[in-house]
Amino acid sequence: MSGTRTKAVMDKKRLEYYKKKLLARREELMKTIARTQEEGRTADEDPTVDLADKAANSYTKEFLFGMTNTDRKIVNMIDAALKRIQVEEYGVCANCQEEMQQKRLEAVPWAKHCISCQEKMEQGLLQ
Repeated sequence: MSGTRTKAVMDKKRLEYYKKKLLARREELMKTIARTQEEGRTADEDPTVDLADKAANSYTKEFLFGMTNTDRKIVNMIDAALKRIQVEEYGVCANCQEEMQQKRLEAVPWAKHCISCQEKMEQGLLQ
């Protein structure tokens, strides 16, 4: 590999499209997180006396907060993708520096790696 490799820069129109897509998904997730937190709080306020109901409420609350955690992780990945758009590194794999396939970005617009590098990462072959 030569050190004089030029970065493949995505055209402005396509970058704007992904930016809007990322921002819309981020807003949707933030609303979901807020709603989930509210549902978790109200589960505690339910004056149930039945032990089974309390256990069910506890399970529901745990499930809701688990979902919130996953949503927060995606929000963080979206924020990182928005930063990559700003510094013109969006759409390029963070590992191999190859341009990512359009299908990959369409499915997972916050993706940081191309499919083959993502697979290596999931297998523990990449850090």
